[in-house]
Amino acid sequence: MKALKIKIYQPQAHYRIPFTYQRRHTYPIPPYSTFIGLLCNILGIRNLEGKEEPSDQNYHKLKKIKISICGTFESKTTEYTWFRNLSKESHNSRFVYPENRYISGLLEHPGGQMPVLIDILNNVNLWIYLYHESENFLENIKDAFSNPKNWIYPLHLGRAEDWIVLEKVDFVEIKISDISGNFKKFFWIPKELWTGNNLQLRNDWFEKASGLLYKIPTFYKLKNGIRNFEYIDVKLNSEEIYDLKFYLDEEEKIPVLFANLGG
Repeated sequence: MKALKIKIYQPQAHYRIPFTYQRRHTYPIPPYSTFIGLLCNILGIRNLEGKEEPSDQNYHKLKKIKISICGTFESKTTEYTWFRNLSKESHNSRFVYPENRYISGLLEHPGGQMPVLIDILNNVNLWIYLYHESENFLENIKDAFSNPKNWIYPLHLGRAEDWIVLEKVDFVEIKISDISGNFKKFFWIPKELWTGNNLQLRNDWFEKASGLLYKIPTFYKLKNGIRNFEYIDVKLNSEEIYDLKFYLDEEEKIPVLFANLGG
């Protein structure tokens, strides 16, 4: 089977775990929604005002994509920073009235502020595999990475400042193989593995697989300006993957665990 392989290096990255605030935790690898955002960026897919989701033809093709994500990082550090809220309500809660900027006789920045700790991954390496029923669509994605004409923003994954270095974007042949061992990487193992037409898994394989159980986001619809994400069940694995017959990148000996995102 032919898949598009994307190797990415990031000097630093933060893939925020939702609902973490004063200490902002990070996943060790990006969730599917984060990478989908990168694909929308390079393909020039934009949200339209008043629409729940883009009407772009490429977006509807993108919803049928199958994604496998794994990766490593060298170390994790924690940054200390200030977040500032410049809303009128936040300013008044601290300074009492809009024109005031003095606290205890000292001039300060306007708005409210809060100290925040942010976990940062250092020297991140990612291996991402894409499959689509239309090989031409994968060709379009491959070309879009090297041709910036449709890019909306500089290429980043995570925060806006988490720029990426593309080490490889090319097609590879992945083959069905017996998979067993510790691959020394973090993997998302989706409950709904996409098997294609040539594979059949045991019903209890996901339950017996090692890893922490998460619900992570995929695509979203806009309602009243709020992103309402769809979620899928996954396990975050960093140990052994065993007793599995599935797709393997034989060049790098990496299991390719395609998630069925529902498209």
